[in-house]
Amino acid sequence: MKRQWRQAGVALLTALLVTSVAAVVAAAMAQRQHIDIRRSTNVMELDQAWLFALGVESWAKQLLARDRRENTIDHPKEPWATLLPPIDVEGAKVGGFIEDMQGRFNLNNLVDASGAAVPAQIERFRRLVHAVGQEDRFVDALVDWLDPDSETRFPDGAEDSAYLEMTPPYRPANSPMVHPSELLLVSGVTPEIYQALIPHISTLSEKSAININTATMPVLMALVDGLSETDAEQLVTDRGDEGYQTIQDFMAHPAIAQRQVQISDIAVSSSYFMINSNVRYERNQINLHSLVARTQSAQLIIVSRNQGSF
Repeated sequence: MKRQWRQAGVALLTALLVTSVAAVVAAAMAQRQHIDIRRSTNVMELDQAWLFALGVESWAKQLLARDRRENTIDHPKEPWATLLPPIDVEGAKVGGFIEDMQGRFNLNNLVDASGAAVPAQIERFRRLVHAVGQEDRFVDALVDWLDPDSETRFPDGAEDSAYLEMTPPYRPANSPMVHPSELLLVSGVTPEIYQALIPHISTLSEKSAININTATMPVLMALVDGLSETDAEQLVTDRGDEGYQTIQDFMAHPAIAQRQVQISDIAVSSSYFMINSNVRYERNQINLHSLVARTQSAQLIIVSRNQGSF
């Protein structure tokens, strides 16, 4: 009898063990299934948010194309320069704005097509650095970063030897920049310098003129040697609602009438714009930054797309 009880007890324990294992396996399978469903849902929601962001980009491209067909002057009072407030669209909240990238200083202008330094552009950039309250010792190193040779500029340049001593070590690009954030890699550039300059710089792939109608005050101060902040403020104020219609109108302004300005480096229209799209959909948020080039025939070409914060 005791043997039978013992056998029954073993059977009961075995049944309980099997039941426990089955329950654990079932729970694990249910949890994994829940994670898989959540992952699939996140992917679908993220894809949907991305499509909404592309929709904002498409809308902005149409706005820029229509603007070019209607006029050849670009200024901050035009429809393309209007902030799109967040609006509800099919369960998502979308918004965005467009920036004229030719209202900024193009860092790649510091060297010409062959990679040779351009002294006039270097002096202009130094003035911009001073206008935002920073020291300009890093400028030689920046030119070294852009030019193709390995010769160190005097007195504050930097080539391979300077960067290979860093932790971790790396080499200078010795080529044009593709994104303004590369400036942080240049010897002597601190986060404070970068933050001060980032609203006023770009890295366009070709030589670009500065649009005097959308240029920031520090960029205007950089354009003209000796231009004071007060003069720059007056230039901005006198742009009015329509902007300067011609370069001659700008050159006739009392603040710069007696100063030297390189006319070939300025313009009243632009070809490069940044479309900034912001989308919130369910638990996902996308900030899409699309650099576009606009041709004379009002075609819009996507140069690059990046995601990041506004």
